[in-house]
Amino acid sequence: MSLRLFDSGTQSVRDFVPLVEGEVGIYLCGATVQSPPHVGHVRSAVAFDVLVRWLRRNGVRVTMIRNVTDIDDKILAKAAAAGTEWWAWALANERAFASAYDALGVIPPDYEPRATGHVPAMLDLMDRLVERGHAYAAGPGDVYFDVRSWTEYGSLTNQRVDDMTDVPEDAGSGKRDPHDFALWKAPKPGEPATASWDTAYGRGRPGWHLECSAMAHRYLGEAFDIHGGGLDLRFPHHENEQAQSRAAGYGFARYWLHNGWVTQGGAKMSKSLGNGLLVTTVLEKAPAAVVRYALTAVQYRSMLEWTDDTLAEAEATWDRLAGFVQRATERVGGVPDAEVAGVALPAAFASALDDDLNVPAALAVVHETLRAGNTALAAGDDDAARRAMVTLRGMLDVLGLDPGSPQWSTAGGDSRTADALDALVRAELDARAAARAARDWATADAIRDRLTAAGVVVEDSSTGARWALAAPATDNSED
Repeated sequence: MSLRLFDSGTQSVRDFVPLVEGEVGIYLCGATVQSPPHVGHVRSAVAFDVLVRWLRRNGVRVTMIRNVTDIDDKILAKAAAAGTEWWAWALANERAFASAYDALGVIPPDYEPRATGHVPAMLDLMDRLVERGHAYAAGPGDVYFDVRSWTEYGSLTNQRVDDMTDVPEDAGSGKRDPHDFALWKAPKPGEPATASWDTAYGRGRPGWHLECSAMAHRYLGEAFDIHGGGLDLRFPHHENEQAQSRAAGYGFARYWLHNGWVTQGGAKMSKSLGNGLLVTTVLEKAPAAVVRYALTAVQYRSMLEWTDDTLAEAEATWDRLAGFVQRATERVGGVPDAEVAGVALPAAFASALDDDLNVPAALAVVHETLRAGNTALAAGDDDAARRAMVTLRGMLDVLGLDPGSPQWSTAGGDSRTADALDALVRAELDARAAARAARDWATADAIRDRLTAAGVVVEDSSTGARWALAAPATDNSED
């Protein structure tokens, strides 16, 4: 493989060499299901979806794990405030995340383990750390990792323990060092009994960091290729994961990949800042393909500033791409999925993605192909138009944005409404064509005005009239 990736652990771009040739194991930190997802939450899933698609396009067998953290302080607190069971609250939000992933065309992971389903594996890992002298019980239900016992602690984020800002987690609860972190946590007053488990160390529930180490080990083994997540997870979460896993004697992740945030006004998008845009709200403003394009078009490590123009710019680009595929298909006919999946991709496109998934550079090649395809259509060169369309679709398929795929061509659902609308509009266009042929300009203009009022844009071309739905009006009434 010629793929090179920026490894956050070494802070350098490295040749990617998997543990086993032709196979790649990836663990991606998934959702903590305390609330429905905003666009900042789903950026990670979309970014790593491109990586999975690119690896598989190159014939690599990928095992993708994306966990669900379904027990957490915030989940318990929000469920209590809502007067519902914590597990019901978690499941409702897990389903909201699943719906968002599906809407945005994210390929489901090979396994999607829940934290609550892997408590025995967590206890095994915790026992191993205690036996090796890297963890200790501080009281009934409280077990901590001893950061001073592991000399490599801080290596992922290039920090010395003494220079770290103290983490306030469970302050004053019997920790030997303020930097020690919880592996197991005793129940807090008022928490439901169903949110804790009996152990040899007392009743409690798992710490966040322990969960991911145990699940990664369960599904990917003692060592695996890539661990991914948002940039905000590098410290303390990923630092702690690496420390406890390696202290247990496991090789753990060989490459660390972190995606940038979605920001608004330069600040990380989050519920706590009050600047979250729920995926469901965003999808009311723009088609899912447009939202996916907006999240994909920026290189995964870069910050994505979300403004009022983000969706408008993405929609304009998507309309050009999808419009060309539609016009070319009308001209030369449909293309088998196998042909799209197997088409040779331009060398410049492959080089861009091999360069740490440089999607902006890859999209430059896409747009070069788009221009060539439009030129071929205008010149009546059907063979060149077909080649451009297949190549364009093949590249966009790698990005999860093939306009000809079932995901986007029928919005992944029932096409009867679209078919009925097409038949009605075409009937109007036929009547307009007849009026124009009879030089009845008043009737022809009236038909066009009627369609415009209904939100249908008519475009006259050498091959006849085409139509499309008008872009939705931009609503700037909300931040």
